[in-house]
Amino acid sequence: MKTLGNIEKIESMRVDLLKWYASYGRHWIPWKLKPDGSVPKKVEKLPVYPILIAEVMLQQTQLNVVLPYWENWMKVFPTVFDLASALDHEILIEWQGLGYYSRAHRIHQTSKNLINILRDSDHLNPEAWPMDIETWIALPGIGRTTAASIISSAFNIPEALLDGNVKRILTRLIGSQESFSTDLKRLWNLSDLLLDRDSPRDFNQALMDLGATICTYRNPKCFCCPWKRYCFAYLAGNTSKIPVKASRKVLPHSVIGIGVVINDFGQVLIDQRKNDQSMAGMWEFPGGKQEIGEVVETTVIRELFEELSIKVKIGKKLLEFDHFYSHKKLHFVVYTCHLISGDPKPLASVQTKWVHPYELINYPFPAANQKMISAIKDYLVFEKTS
Repeated sequence: MKTLGNIEKIESMRVDLLKWYASYGRHWIPWKLKPDGSVPKKVEKLPVYPILIAEVMLQQTQLNVVLPYWENWMKVFPTVFDLASALDHEILIEWQGLGYYSRAHRIHQTSKNLINILRDSDHLNPEAWPMDIETWIALPGIGRTTAASIISSAFNIPEALLDGNVKRILTRLIGSQESFSTDLKRLWNLSDLLLDRDSPRDFNQALMDLGATICTYRNPKCFCCPWKRYCFAYLAGNTSKIPVKASRKVLPHSVIGIGVVINDFGQVLIDQRKNDQSMAGMWEFPGGKQEIGEVVETTVIRELFEELSIKVKIGKKLLEFDHFYSHKKLHFVVYTCHLISGDPKPLASVQTKWVHPYELINYPFPAANQKMISAIKDYLVFEKTS
């Protein structure tokens, strides 16, 4: 396993990385630029709120996915005060499709905490915002890497970070045969050791850009990497074996029966998830998990009675599809249903509503439900024209 050696080598690595970044870095990322679109100088500070929103969105989500969400978010909630005063419903609408919805709840609470910190200060002035990493880490949903990225980006303060891209670079650099979680302390120390104290903003972004564009998980472009002459994995010819691949877990699999209950007015029944459930506050079509030995049609009938105290008759199968989460795989089977008896009661939810299909856009749904919404609209159009 390789060590980085003397300080001269480390300084050379810093210089090489920053030269590469000057020519090939992603200098177009909007929240890393000044309000006029220009690149900040070392002494210049950047608006903090846009960076905060971007960094939380980037947790477990790639930049190309985040960009349109961030752009729209900044139009709807242009300041931290707009975010703090927004309703949960409004926030979930804008977050819809980004996944990991607990991030939306946490950034909402963080905005309220920041209002108390900022008080009557000029929130457009970066110097009114906290500059120490401890204050940021104490906020909901802000870990060490997110906090470091915020303050190094906004204030050019030297704080090391360790996101997935940086972990992969450093692991290859020293030829680690450990998993990320096992080697975490050493990787943090290495990130801190390498950090350029004079240009932390550019250095941290250069590391993340290197991981995203060159030192990728599959097929890294080692031939154009500024650190190839220092890299153990490259010199040993085994970049494909580092990082060490964790054993793949078999995802638990469940069948979920969904009932789309349609009334005589063409409205569909939806319910809102409780605060103690995953995807809290989101809306969904009622249903639940298939029990052993149960046909899925029975699942739908049982779940709707248990959740809503209604009896339904199964109609047409609208669609079925798989949906993957990070920790599980669900197979959805979706049926239209006709109400036989009972008034819907939110026995397992916050509330229920009858809404017209064109109104569904006003309610935040998990990603899997978007396929259902499209199928419902197609079904109702077909029914109307047939």
